[in-house]
Amino acid sequence: MPLLKYEQIAEDLRTRIANGEFGPGDLLPSGRDLAEQWEVSRATVVKAYDVLRADGLVVARQGAGFTVAETPVARPAGGRRAGSSRVAGGAPYRRLGVPDRMMPPPHVADALGLQQGEEALRRVRLVLLDDGSPHSQVTAWFPSSIADAAPRLAMKGPIAEGTTHYVRRATGRFPTEGVDTTTVRLATAEEAQLLEVEQPAAVAVVLHVAFDRDHRPLVCEEGVTPSHVFEAIDNYPMG
Repeated sequence: MPLLKYEQIAEDLRTRIANGEFGPGDLLPSGRDLAEQWEVSRATVVKAYDVLRADGLVVARQGAGFTVAETPVARPAGGRRAGSSRVAGGAPYRRLGVPDRMMPPPHVADALGLQQGEEALRRVRLVLLDDGSPHSQVTAWFPSSIADAAPRLAMKGPIAEGTTHYVRRATGRFPTEGVDTTTVRLATAEEAQLLEVEQPAAVAVVLHVAFDRDHRPLVCEEGVTPSHVFEAIDNYPMG
C-alpha cells in the first residue's frame, strides 16, 4: 500500500535526520518550504510534523518551527498497541554498554524461535523517571536476520528515528502483532544495583515480542521494573 503524501514527507525527514543532515537541536525546513517542495498544502506538512513529534523525533519551538529533539526518549518494554507513540509513555533513557552478540537466555531464545546455540544482538537501555532515577532496565534482543540487515543496531549511539522505523527502512519488515507476558520475581544482585533498590526486592518483568505480518519475530524485549514504580492500566470496552 503506497504511503500517503504526509507519510512520504515524514519518512523523508526521518531519513535525512537519520543520515545526519540534521542533528540534535537543528532547525528543520519550514512548512512553507516543504509545501512548495512537495507541492502540497501547509496542512499536509503540519500532519507530517505531527507524526514525527508523536515519535519524539522533533519538537516544536514557538516562533521558530520544528527542531530535532535533543533528548531522545524511549518506552519501557511492552504496550506497543497500534496508534501508540514514543512520546506517550516515553521517557529519557541511558544506553548501557555497547551492543553485542551473544546467546540469549533460554526463554528469550524460545520467544525468538532460535536454534540451540544461536546468537542474537543485544541492546540494553535504562529508562529513567523525571528525577533521573531508574525506572526500568530494558534488554532488546534482535535475531541475526534483523541485525545483519540493520547494521546500525550494533552501534552504541541512539537511533534517533527509533529502532522500529529504522528496522522497517533497512529490512522492509515491520510489526503487526505484539505479545506481552508479565511475571513477578525477585531482582538479581546486578538488577538491584542498577535499579537502585535494596535486596530482596520484587520486580515486574514484561517480555514483549513483536512479530511481522508473516509471524516472524522481529525483536524480543525484556523490561525489569521495581515494584514501587510499576503500574499497569488497561482500558477496554464492556458490554
